[in-house]
Amino acid sequence: MDISIYTLTSQLHDEKAVDAATAEFLGSLNIKFDFIGSDFTNYGDHALNLIYVRTGGTEGIFKKLLPQIQAQSKQPIYLLTSGKSNSLAASMEILSYLRLNNIQGEILHGETEYIAERINILEKVGLARKQLDGCRLGVVGEPSDWLISSNADYETVKAKTGIEIINIPIQELLDTIKSIPTPNTEELLAMSPNENISKALPMAEQIYLALKTIIKKYALSGFTLRCFDLLTAVKNTGCLALAKFNSEGIIATCEGDVPAMLSMAITNSLASVSGFQANPAHINPTSGEMLFAHCTIPFNMIERYEFDTHFESGIGVGIRGYMKNGPVTIFKVSGNLNRHFAEEGELVCSQAKPNLCRTQQVIQLDKADKANYFLTNPIGNHHIIVPGKMKSLFDELMNTYEQ
Repeated sequence: MDISIYTLTSQLHDEKAVDAATAEFLGSLNIKFDFIGSDFTNYGDHALNLIYVRTGGTEGIFKKLLPQIQAQSKQPIYLLTSGKSNSLAASMEILSYLRLNNIQGEILHGETEYIAERINILEKVGLARKQLDGCRLGVVGEPSDWLISSNADYETVKAKTGIEIINIPIQELLDTIKSIPTPNTEELLAMSPNENISKALPMAEQIYLALKTIIKKYALSGFTLRCFDLLTAVKNTGCLALAKFNSEGIIATCEGDVPAMLSMAITNSLASVSGFQANPAHINPTSGEMLFAHCTIPFNMIERYEFDTHFESGIGVGIRGYMKNGPVTIFKVSGNLNRHFAEEGELVCSQAKPNLCRTQQVIQLDKADKANYFLTNPIGNHHIIVPGKMKSLFDELMNTYEQ
């Protein structure tokens, strides 16, 4: 656990009685935490920092501490209270003051089971924010020409999340590819009965190794690649490289799509997988059934895979991956992080039709009417699909950035 608990206590209350009530209340939550007390020197060091308002009459104490708290942490201010000794009333006054000053906050109060579950969720969100803060993401080449809405405000992203985005010329990648010796791909060749794909595998691996060099040079936690330029420049694709990097924990997205890269980074911070970047190929707005497709998917998200060519070009190496059927969440953020989409559904089946990008997933949305979003107010075309029911966590994390 990465939780700290700080305290606010009025001197008017009996110290021994307050300490006894504190031990009883915190013990009832059945969570692991570091109890810090009234010293706020290191506030913000943990993923989740809780301020336990133990008594009433603490509003003035909090007001004096607020500048220090804000200087040390961008996290919303979470006020924990048992309700004893007028602590709930004080917490409400404090939260009202925060709202008047446009500062995010929340009171954690109620049955112990509710509070403990809420703390569990907020810790996961705090850990995600901590992982994102300070990471560097690269844009290798510009967004593809057809992604006319898929850029990002770099300064806004950094101010909200601490993520730094840097531009890297596509020519640097092309030059690096040329400098890489032809790799041994015997293990990969065993996966490819197609002669054309077998011939393309060494260059696909060179692209991976070249990107690895760039990741190390710029200390990147992830990148998005203007991958279609590779089709003409080296007659190959980045699909294999992206599948490998994502399975290794390095965010890697297609077509220079910056919002998709940010969405994958957020997905990875919450789910420990990058997610499947795909675009809808067919939507049934009545039933809520959707078909998503793309030519690469992280290897650590699938049960098995096959090599094929890249769909649009018919050259290079594409990945046809088969993810386990079951619950999934579809997620996407806008380039300035002021809007997101997160909805749950069921992966019904994977298919392998020849007239689509190679990995194809049929997903039934839990709420059929949510399909209207894709037809009336979408955030670009690419969306991120991740296993499991994740909507509440995505909503919780994005709420801390969007306000």
